Amino acid sequence: MTIIKWSPAREIASLQQGINRLFEDVFSQSGDYDSETMGAWRPPVDIIDTEPAIVVFVEIPGVDKEAVAIEVKENVLSISGERMVDHSVGNGSYMRSERVFGRFARSFALPAMIPTEKITANFKDGVLKITIPKPEAEQPRKVSINVE
Repeated sequence: MTIIKWSPAREIASLQQGINRLFEDVFSQSGDYDSETMGAWRPPVDIIDTEPAIVVFVEIPGVDKEAVAIEVKENVLSISGERMVDHSVGNGSYMRSERVFGRFARSFALPAMIPTEKITANFKDGVLKITIPKPEAEQPRKVSINVE
């Protein structure tokens, strides 16, 4: 057994990280909280900034596409849905249960001027892919001078 010198600073830093994680988990979702949403799961998300678009990947295995809603309002992309408990197994008792079921909701701020009518979504192998095209850059315009 090795002896490790106790460091109060390390303990405080660890506590601070735990508190930060707690606040991120609780306050990063928008909306009001009730007893149902407090236990909600948060599917992992990757957001990639490419030249033509912002691409969002959401891992939601076991969720039907009909149970997912995507909405863009006031430059906020909201993804919500629900993963239902699988009752097809029968009346057995769980020996171990690690999968999370229930409602989920994720919201992300989008840059201004996104053409919302061009946003597309694809669902394949439990991964939701949302493609958000970037606005076309305004081209400089030459103004001609007329002679009076």
